[in-house]
Amino acid sequence: MGKDSVRKNVGVMIEDFIKEALAEDIGRGDLYALVEPAVATSAKIIAKSDGVLAGQKYVNVLVQLQNIEVEWFKNDKENFLKGDLIAELRADSHAMLRCERTILDMLLHASSIATLTQKYVDIIKPYGTKLLDTRKTRPLLRVFEKYATRCGGAVNHRMGLDDSLMIKDTHLKTIENLDEYIVKAREVIPFTAKIEIEAETLFIAEEAMKAKCDIVMCDNMTPVQVTEVVRYRDENYPHILLEASGNISLDTIEAYAKTGVDAISSGSLIHQANWIDLSMKMD
Repeated sequence: MGKDSVRKNVGVMIEDFIKEALAEDIGRGDLYALVEPAVATSAKIIAKSDGVLAGQKYVNVLVQLQNIEVEWFKNDKENFLKGDLIAELRADSHAMLRCERTILDMLLHASSIATLTQKYVDIIKPYGTKLLDTRKTRPLLRVFEKYATRCGGAVNHRMGLDDSLMIKDTHLKTIENLDEYIVKAREVIPFTAKIEIEAETLFIAEEAMKAKCDIVMCDNMTPVQVTEVVRYRDENYPHILLEASGNISLDTIEAYAKTGVDAISSGSLIHQANWIDLSMKMD
């Protein structure tokens, strides 16, 4: 599939998402629009707290569908401060007020995730460690929420089960011979797909490396335990990537970055993000 086809498919996904979000809020129709004819209006989106912008990409699709003009003063991935002007909108009153809530909800949701994500990224950046998100996303919002973590500076982990083969502790319970399983897996999964194995102890991590996986996830280990895995990897399998995961917070992430792992993943980027404050004011 070429780049143009990929862009087209992503565009269709975003448009469908926008239409469903609008339909959820509009229902059978905006009762406000039944009362008086539409008039020309303009509005401003103002930051009422500090943050990182995300959601612009989606709002651009929405306003195009609804014949709303928008001028951005901040763009995706850019920081803003309380009081900053984010965007100005121009449209008839029916369109503007029909879309107000959906526009703000998308910006608030995505920007809140991006804002928290950037805090994590800033802590581990000096160590050259990558920050990854997880599949702990709200149902049907994975693409949107992972887009938001990218705006905050994270790198997406797999989008779904078809991205790479991750063998978690639950999978290991069903596999009798890990070496044989990986040999068979290499024969059937795509050539570009990596195999990652979750390990809760140094012993399991060693076994995973011996079985010739591509990535070992150090799951729910302490920084001291992760350091032992890193040392073993460096001495024996320097080509294998290491990821730390499991209950990692803003308070603990630096300790994990210091261990020398290649990446740290955290679901809290999404499920612990508290909403920032943005407001739309009519002129």
